[in-house]
Amino acid sequence: MARMPHARAGSIAATLAVFAAAAACAPGAVGAAPAPRIALADCRLPHPAGLASLPARCGSVNVPENPAQPEGRRITLRVAVVPALDRRAEREPLFVVSGGPGQAATDFYAAYAGAFAPIQRTRDLVLLDQRGTGGSNRLDCEFPDDVDTAPYSPDLLRQLSAQCRRRLAGRPEFYTTSVAVRDLDRVREVLGYERIALYGISYGTRVVQHYARRFPARAHAVVLDGVVAPGEPLGVETPFDSQRALDAMFRRCAQEPACDAAFPDLARRFDELRGRLAEQPVKLTLPDPATAEPRELEFGNAQLVGAVRLLNYYSTTTALLPLLLDRAARGDLAPLASQLLLIGRTLDSQVAYGMNAAVACTEDVPGYAAVNRDALARTYFGTTQLDGLLALCDGWPRGVVDPDFAQPLKSAVPALLLSGEVDPVTPPRSGEAAARGFTDAKHVVVRGQGHGQITEPCAARVIASFLDAGTARGLDARCLAAAGPAPFFVDAAGPAP
Repeated sequence: MARMPHARAGSIAATLAVFAAAAACAPGAVGAAPAPRIALADCRLPHPAGLASLPARCGSVNVPENPAQPEGRRITLRVAVVPALDRRAEREPLFVVSGGPGQAATDFYAAYAGAFAPIQRTRDLVLLDQRGTGGSNRLDCEFPDDVDTAPYSPDLLRQLSAQCRRRLAGRPEFYTTSVAVRDLDRVREVLGYERIALYGISYGTRVVQHYARRFPARAHAVVLDGVVAPGEPLGVETPFDSQRALDAMFRRCAQEPACDAAFPDLARRFDELRGRLAEQPVKLTLPDPATAEPRELEFGNAQLVGAVRLLNYYSTTTALLPLLLDRAARGDLAPLASQLLLIGRTLDSQVAYGMNAAVACTEDVPGYAAVNRDALARTYFGTTQLDGLLALCDGWPRGVVDPDFAQPLKSAVPALLLSGEVDPVTPPRSGEAAARGFTDAKHVVVRGQGHGQITEPCAARVIASFLDAGTARGLDARCLAAAGPAPFFVDAAGPAP
């Protein structure tokens, strides 16, 4: 999703989005510019928030929806190339694979283009909207406007899920990771690149690893940011990892004098707030984040879980949590509820929930059967989201999955893996497990950070050095290891001096 966003808890969206060496391999001949076999034209990539737009060269690639029936229905994939600033550079392009699942690569890049600037100096950046997202036959679902606040039962979720499937613009069984990697290699081929490097974030790390499995001769090197290990169901451990990340936040606040003085005994007060909201949700009227028109919202425990989970994804938003939870515990829920509305609005515009379900219901949710419900009930998530996911996936067709998809990876492709120490969805142990699948790998755990490290000040420089070297051996990543969490806000003015 990074940084990879995840959808709202307490909503259908939340339930679906539980779920980032050759010496000089220039495209074509050494020293030659790529010779694409598709037409590329100047275009602009809009920032998801509408703040700006970025120049690129855009085109499309036509592929079968069902790879086993090349003469059957075809779909169009959207491709954008951001050319290297140094056109004399003879280096493999970097394909950027976003997360979700369900976020378009063009949206992700437009939001974080500045982070990729050191890499773009000498490498083309290639953005393929994965099938089912963005401009590649987006599979979306329209849910009722009040789905955030209205109570819903498993039966209602099954009904809404069935309505979604009937209205999809494609057959969801052909929108899985196993099919998506074939699209990636087709785009590599038609753009004229001999070999490519790949960056994946969150769910995108699964795509990149499977590409390295299917097409090892075409992969120069891979960067995995917020790592999902092969065979690991995305989301099944998220309630436990989110609880650990929240507990770490409470401990850090208690250990910092300014935070502890401003927000004493915050963990206990959070538990009391959960109990009150579970018994009696509060009705609020807030300005809509897009229109500023008044919007009514029932804020209960599900909304509290969603807001805390999403804000605790990244160090910069975790820095706000003690302040927001303190105000909520004192009876002022509006700031926390406003954050939930704002994040939910962003996710609705960026995540294709039909594609999200096409992946999750095939690749992840079948692995949820063994979860310990009693242990799950002891987390602040509880069992509601698990039950919702099982209901939503009831009736979804099983998609295309390669026979070795969930098997451990054994790859000689050089790999750089990045994990945040307190990542609540892809914690460091996932990066450690994935690193064992590469013979040439370096796993960097960034202290105090959450999900996705690409925006860390020196991350792109480390990635650029890794790609230039074509090996993880001897890579100097000390600047990343020295990073730390953002300081807590102690009031609306910011952190303590």
